[in-house]
Amino acid sequence: MTRVQNRRARGGELDVCMRACAVHSGKLVGSLDRRRVELAEELRKLLVVWGTHRIDGPAAAPSGATALLKRAVKGTAAPAADTITGELLDALLAVANKALQCGYDDEMNLALVISDTVLAQRKNSRAGWRLRARLLEALGEEAEAVEAYEKYVSLTDSDGFGVRSRIAGLRTAAEKERELLGLLARQRPAARDHARGPATDVWAEGLALHAAGDWAAAEPRLVGALLALAEEEAPVADRQELLSQYLDLRTAVDTDLPALTEVLALYAEQRRNRMRGPVADPTVGGVQWITLGEFRNLVAGKSICLIANSGRVGASSMGAEIDDYDLVVRFNSYRIDPKHTGSRTDIHATIHKHGFNWDQKVTTRLVFGGISGDWKWSLRNRLVPGAQTYLGDESLRWPVRNIGRLGTDVWSGIPTTGFNMLFLLDFLDVSPKLDLIGFDFYESGAYRVPEAMKLAITSVHEYTSEKEWVMQRAQSVTDMRISLR
Repeated sequence: MTRVQNRRARGGELDVCMRACAVHSGKLVGSLDRRRVELAEELRKLLVVWGTHRIDGPAAAPSGATALLKRAVKGTAAPAADTITGELLDALLAVANKALQCGYDDEMNLALVISDTVLAQRKNSRAGWRLRARLLEALGEEAEAVEAYEKYVSLTDSDGFGVRSRIAGLRTAAEKERELLGLLARQRPAARDHARGPATDVWAEGLALHAAGDWAAAEPRLVGALLALAEEEAPVADRQELLSQYLDLRTAVDTDLPALTEVLALYAEQRRNRMRGPVADPTVGGVQWITLGEFRNLVAGKSICLIANSGRVGASSMGAEIDDYDLVVRFNSYRIDPKHTGSRTDIHATIHKHGFNWDQKVTTRLVFGGISGDWKWSLRNRLVPGAQTYLGDESLRWPVRNIGRLGTDVWSGIPTTGFNMLFLLDFLDVSPKLDLIGFDFYESGAYRVPEAMKLAITSVHEYTSEKEWVMQRAQSVTDMRISLR
């Protein structure tokens, strides 16, 4: 069994999983690692929810907690305790995601136990399979990760997380890596003689010969070690690290530029696909990137309305009134019903993690994200050529944090897409009319495209703080409209 399979056998029962979480929480006391501190906080929240569940839940029922978790994952109606169980499931997944972000062995193991627990309760849990896939990919088990991603895709009608592109990227990367190794084997036939021994030993021999100045003897061993790693199905990270080292050494001495160029091209292609998936149009359809100042010029002097994805908007009959504004701003998985929502969308503001409505034609698309690398990956993989004229650049990536300079010490929650957009427009202060339509902070429920209706209203945002911020600046407030200008 692989190390991942060994770990899998350790999860499944909710009580066992919770004991593991409690033990791990104790290990993190006093940690100075930022990621582990964040994980410790999520573990604290989980244990509070778990304690509430044990007190309020049906303790007399056999396997009561497990049964409640099963109902929560399935979405089955249940008694009042089901609400608590939904919180428990969210808290478990929040811990697993933070553990995955840590990336250390102990935390990865904890995340695997949580993934096992969810999948043991229901084999068709979408959240469980996506978590499993991300864990396997992080562990370098790409073939199994692809299987888990495919299982997730088979269970959902939407692909808001760009999983299909991820699958295509991993598959293409694996094919290109095999092509690259085949090319190296053909270029250096003697490498086959060294592909049978333990890869680490052969690699060490190659490095020693290179250090002694004998590249002719060193290179076949280095390539042989790469071939052996592939045969052993070593983790992707290990293979990529040694491939990179080999190419660094080779480029310093190789005078056969055509052969080296062929190798580097394949290496770059497999790396690019592994990092961001296949790219149909690298120019993104000739989109025009805009800066903060250029966006200001686009909205200056125009009346603007921001339309909430709320049930209140979906029953408002305000469509014609909405379309009378100069600019209509919509968010993430917005839904169009002309009678109620209006028909125009001039600006689509979306979080980079979701893939809803990116194919809908708009004048301007602003994509928000807290981590630059993840934001760039999403732009490369999700943007639809021709679906937007203007696209916000990195100066518009995360308005509350990067423009407003509101750190977590001032604004602890992750700002919503709507709040980022509103904060940006308020900061620019160039619109004579700035109205929020239907913003009730989800009191009336969500109104989204059908494939997004099952998404949970996440608890990572500070809805109360956002509402307070809005109300402090409101010039007038009605049942449907909050006017800031």
